Parts: sequence; structure tokens; C-alpha cells
Amino acid sequence: MMEDRKNFEETEEKIILLLDAKKYIGARNEVLQLNEADVADVIGETSDRLGIEPAIILFRMLPKDEAAEVFSRLSTDDQLAIIKGITDKEIQYIIDEMDFDDMIDVLEELPANVVDKILEKSTKEERKLINTFLNYPEDSAGSLMTPDYITLRKNWNVGEALAHIKRAGMDSETVYTCYVKDWGRKLLGIVSLRSLVTRDADTLIADLMVGDIVYVNVYDDQEKVSEAFTKYGFLAIPVVDNEKRLVGIITVDDILRVVEEEVTEDIERMGGVFGSDDREYLDTGVFRQVRNRFPWLILLMFSAMLTGLVISRFELLLTDVASLMTYLPLLMGTGGNSGSQASTLIIRGLAVGEIEPRDAAKVLWKELRISILLGVCLSAINLLKILFLDGEPLDIGVTVCIAQIIVIVLAKCLGGMLPLLAKKIGIDPALMAAPFISTLTDTFSCLIYFTLASAVFHLV
Repeated sequence: MMEDRKNFEETEEKIILLLDAKKYIGARNEVLQLNEADVADVIGETSDRLGIEPAIILFRMLPKDEAAEVFSRLSTDDQLAIIKGITDKEIQYIIDEMDFDDMIDVLEELPANVVDKILEKSTKEERKLINTFLNYPEDSAGSLMTPDYITLRKNWNVGEALAHIKRAGMDSETVYTCYVKDWGRKLLGIVSLRSLVTRDADTLIADLMVGDIVYVNVYDDQEKVSEAFTKYGFLAIPVVDNEKRLVGIITVDDILRVVEEEVTEDIERMGGVFGSDDREYLDTGVFRQVRNRFPWLILLMFSAMLTGLVISRFELLLTDVASLMTYLPLLMGTGGNSGSQASTLIIRGLAVGEIEPRDAAKVLWKELRISILLGVCLSAINLLKILFLDGEPLDIGVTVCIAQIIVIVLAKCLGGMLPLLAKKIGIDPALMAAPFISTLTDTFSCLIYFTLASAVFHLV
């Protein structure tokens, strides 16, 4: 695998050098040896290093039957730049040759005037279908589906079904699963290609089809669709409207892109980045990055101010027992890390469907036991360090260690419960990640520590 990657990088560098030297025939000969995914990478790298003009030249060198597939794999910025640099006829050809679901994805990103131009040259039926798909919510099943699938009738026999697949198969997204519907387009069942090719030609489809169907609604969120693919391991899932009429299917290659988007979104939210899009890091402008990061940072800054207020409330205590301040960072750090551990595991469990909000009591009981054991172990080690290495008196050691146990228990329980609460009220659980949990536990750590210390040393 590493060797293949190295060979591709060498080929990519060679193509870029040939384009830079305007040796276009040599560049084309090298490009024709690559698959569509690698060609898209080369075009993207060419655009970054040499500018969009050489990238457009390279794109126009591609055979027509390959250009549409490569175009669907390019970044949005490169797609827009190429659209502006080629003729309307070339644009129309690319759109016509693309798979329907890929075409919808591209049209959603194109400027309205370009979309209007494409729709003008489409047939009335195509315009109606495209407009229907474009009107579905962006992150819904309807925006992911394709209308290119094999449908059968329950009164057909296997011979008729196979003949139909031969006629329509080349224009379908998949032939491995066929969908049986009635004359009102209601989904009745599914039939696998395996069952068709292993049965006698006169066997009726009604006797072969499976009526217990897993399907999604056109308005279901794409995250719910990805969960269905993960749970059932399908290659395709049918999409129905509110009357349970079959309107399209979603294939596994489309859901893989969704999974990547959802994981990226969760990672960004867990890191306190909002409003990001599908642009790569280096392609996103500085001001956009500032806009994405600022809201969470300002919220956390105000939260940290609460911690400062708590500390200022106990100035007298810190003046009289100054050594207490030495152990505050330890408590805050331990609390933040403990809460982050719990929240990360719970967020992950929610994402893959292992945990649901109804499991809150089980999660709380488990985190409570874990946190007590961890708190006792860490505090025992800390107590030995305070007494024998730091040389502090027993009352300070006991205060710090009891506070540490309470902070760990509280942080673990908060880290386990807050993502579940977020899910329950319809907020993304990823928001309850490390930055938020750490800031929250900082405030509680200070409050618990100083309140306990005040009681031990009888100071307010």
C-alpha cells in the first residue's frame, strides 16, 4: 500500500512538472494511466500549485466517459472553477453523464445562474425530477437518494424479471437488490439478484420477495440513515414518502460520504469549531476560521470568569493557607480530564447507537462506581506525595484528597450525563465534549475545594 502511494505521488509530481513545462501530451499520457479518484487528486493538486488554468487544461484532456466521474470527485471550489472555464456544451455533457445522485450534489453547490442554464437544456421530465430532489432538506434522505433503481412487479416471473434487469441494469445504481412495487408505487417487498438467478424461470416474484422491509423516509436525517446502514449492513436502502411510495434508494457509497461528514462535524464540535463546511483546512480562509472558532471561545472565556469569581471569593482562605493554591491546578486538571474521558466514551456510544438517552440510569450508576474507584486510587497516591515529598501537614493532604475524590466523581457523572441530556433535548451531544466539560468542572473544582478547605480550617 505504501509502495502504491509512493508511485502515485511520483506520477502526480511528474504530471505537474509536465504541465508547468507545457508538455501537455506527456501529461495526458501519464493521466490516462490513473483511475478516476487519483485523477481528481492530481487536478486538485495542480489547481493548488499551478492555478486553475492548468487544472482545466488537464481536465479537458480526459476522455468524455471519464470526465464526469472525475468531476464528481473534485472539491466544490475546483468544480466551480472548471464550470466557469469550460463551455456550456461541455457542462451539459458532464451533467448528463453523471449518476443522478452525484449530479444533484453538484447542482446544490453551483450558483443559481449556472443551475438555471443547465435546467433550461433539460427535458421537462428531467427538470421536474431535478427540482424535486433539490427541494429536499440538505441533510435529509431525499437529498442523498437516487431514482435509478430496478423495480419489478409481483405478478412477473423470474424470466421476465431477469430480462427487465438486462434492459434497465446499465442505467441503475445497483442491480443486486430489486424493489417490488404496485401500480400506485407503494413498496411491497425486495428481491435479491441471488434469489433470481438461482430459481426457475417460471417462479413468480410474489413467491420470492421479502415483505419485511427496512426503509427510510425522505425527510429522515442523514445521520439516521447512516445508523440504518451500520445496523443492517445493507448495500442499498429504499426511500419512501409519507404515503410509503417508493421514490428512490440510497447506496452505501453515498452513505460513506455522510459518515465522513458526520464524523468530521462531531470532531469539530468536540473541539469547539462551529459553522465549518466541507472545505479542507488549507482551503478555508482565515476570517472564516476565526468566525467558526470565536463563538465557542468567547463562551468558554465567560465560563472561566466564573472560576475567577469563585477563587476571589476565598481570598482570605488563600492568604491564611497559601499552600492550598499549589494543588488547585492538580484538582482542576484531574476534574477536566476525568469529565472529558466520560463524555468522549458516551458521545461515541451515542454516535454508534450503543447508548440511548433511556440508558441514563445505567450510565450514571456505572460512572459513579468507576469514579469512586479512580478517585480513591488517585487520591491515595496524591496523599503520599503531599505528605512525604511536599512535607505538608495531614490536614492539607486530607483536604486535597477528599476534594479530589468528590471532583472526580462529579466530573465523571457530568461527563456521562450531559451528552445524554443533549441528545434527549435535541442538541448535538458532541457539544458536551472536552472544552465545555473542562470549563464546567474547573468552576466546580474550585467551589468544592475551597468550601471543603473552609470547613477544615474554619475560615470563610
